[in-house]
Amino acid sequence: MGQLLEAIMIISFGFSWPISLLKSWRSRTAKGKSMMFTILILFGYLCGILSKFAGKNITYVLVFYCLNFIFVFGDLLLYFRNKKLDEQAARAALN
Repeated sequence: MGQLLEAIMIISFGFSWPISLLKSWRSRTAKGKSMMFTILILFGYLCGILSKFAGKNITYVLVFYCLNFIFVFGDLLLYFRNKKLDEQAARAALN
């Protein structure tokens, strides 16, 4: 039962990451995003993944941890892209 509840929690969180990723892609701006928040979320998922290996408790739940990590990492990459686009737009506005 514990693994099922953990899976539901991870899946519930997981629904928000593709939406955030898509929003970052479409908005083309880093405004309103927190790099530190994203890094902390990544760290949390990494700890969850490592806990599965450390506890030798590798189950299907690990897949959801990994998927969430990938989505959040993608969002972090888009943060850097969007930050660069913001800087380019600011320079263009000065000219």
